[in-house]
Amino acid sequence: MHKDLLRLMRAEQSVRRHLAVTFAAAMAAGLLVLVQAELLAGVLSGRFTAVALAGVAAVVGVRALLAWTQGIFAGRTATGVKSALRHRLLARLQELGPARLAGHRSGELVTLTGRGLDGLDAYLTGYLPAIAVAGVVPVAVLVRLFAADLASAVIVLVTLPLIPLFGALVGMTTKAVTEQQFRALSRLGGHFLDVVRGLPTLRAFGRARYQATVIQQVADAHRAATMRTLRVAFLSSLVLELCASLSLALVAVPIGLRLLGGSLDLTTALLVLLLAPEAYLPLRAMGTRFHASMEGVAAADAAFAVLDPSADLVDASVPREPLGSGAPSIRLEDVTVRYPGRDDPALEHVSLTIEPGERVALVGESGGGKSTLLHLILGFIQPTEGRVLVDGIDLRALDLAAWRDRLAFVPQRPHLFTTSVAENIRLGAPSASPEQVRQAATAAHAADFIRSLPDGYDTAVGERGANLSAGQRQRVALARAFCRPDTSVLLLDEPTARLDGRSEAAVVAATADLARDRTAIIVAHRPAMIDLADRVVRVHEGRVISDRSVARENR
Repeated sequence: MHKDLLRLMRAEQSVRRHLAVTFAAAMAAGLLVLVQAELLAGVLSGRFTAVALAGVAAVVGVRALLAWTQGIFAGRTATGVKSALRHRLLARLQELGPARLAGHRSGELVTLTGRGLDGLDAYLTGYLPAIAVAGVVPVAVLVRLFAADLASAVIVLVTLPLIPLFGALVGMTTKAVTEQQFRALSRLGGHFLDVVRGLPTLRAFGRARYQATVIQQVADAHRAATMRTLRVAFLSSLVLELCASLSLALVAVPIGLRLLGGSLDLTTALLVLLLAPEAYLPLRAMGTRFHASMEGVAAADAAFAVLDPSADLVDASVPREPLGSGAPSIRLEDVTVRYPGRDDPALEHVSLTIEPGERVALVGESGGGKSTLLHLILGFIQPTEGRVLVDGIDLRALDLAAWRDRLAFVPQRPHLFTTSVAENIRLGAPSASPEQVRQAATAAHAADFIRSLPDGYDTAVGERGANLSAGQRQRVALARAFCRPDTSVLLLDEPTARLDGRSEAAVVAATADLARDRTAIIVAHRPAMIDLADRVVRVHEGRVISDRSVARENR
């Protein structure tokens, strides 16, 4: 059994209960085979009267009821496990943050949490119950066969291990080819999502047809991997069926000869012939369902790799320090940040102090490390060397959730979700009233264009804000920040990039109001945004090369 999945099922009480009922129903239905065979052998040999057929029918009915019960509770088990795993994945992705997730293609993560985890159905509803049955029924059948006919029981005992042996040998190959298939599926999902997102750019540069060819190649690779997996699965079924059939022949032929010779009675012969296949059947079913469930197992491996606690950003054993109130001071002490897979550091030996209530503008060329500095303060990444202090306390020792509650962050490309404008503004303050949402929109100079929308604040925003202009999206993002009045730190990443003059003026005016009485760090290129700052810090190739104050009267 998959160890990580087993731990997950043990941790979820409802899943444990459903799984216990599934196992009990599966094993009870399997053990009733002995009663069914006993009654049927007695009826066919004349030992029991025809009335006993009613008992056979009753046993068959009970087995059908148990099979139905097993199916219902196995489905609930699968639903519970997938739901718990998806919740944990979502919480983990939130915990890791965007910097750690940069190495994962979003399409691959979508494929994993959707289609990938759905592959666990075969494992949870088929393979796990089959394990329970295979662990009980063959043993019970062997015990009854030893009591009925020693020679047949010995043959079954000797040939029975061949089924799991050949199943394990084929299973190793199945696991490898199934993992290749899942990786091909992940690449297909990731590339397709990237192409859909970048379709306007591809059309503009005339590369859409080329990407269609690339998708076809990736799809062909997935098809080839799927066909390899199916070939192995079908061949494994052939091997198991052939092995079981030959083993049954070794039992059936001597039984027939002994019956003809008169050394074996009819009732015992019928009982052995009815029970012998039931000794092999659970193991064959377990092997077949194991191969069918391997795609889900590969997805579970990928999911638990993301959930791996060794990738934690924050040591849970470090005691959490309480946060003070009011605008904090922020200090970077000899901070160096290196991203995996990159030789040059994003930041190198940066020392910087930002006093409470101070407005600092970070300027410099793109890729110089300004956004990395913001991500450090947000806690999305940790310094490779040095430390970040908030009011003299190492950020790693703070409760990051409580720290982020004090932050208002406006990214360069704000993400708007496919919901109403009001809900997008309320993102950082779910309990905000409609009046507070309108006040935040007014403060961000967004109220006028929102009122002009078809349904006002209830207008549904297209995916990634597709039905809004860049300036409108930026003002909605500022309104989110205004909707969090208790924050004491403002972080803005080039909020006026790609805006026209009118939108820029509105955003600058809103930013000036938002930064009042807060510690503000603004990544800026435009002079209007730089003029809001008390200090201008120039960052070049990961280093601070100048730090100058700006007279307030000149701003």
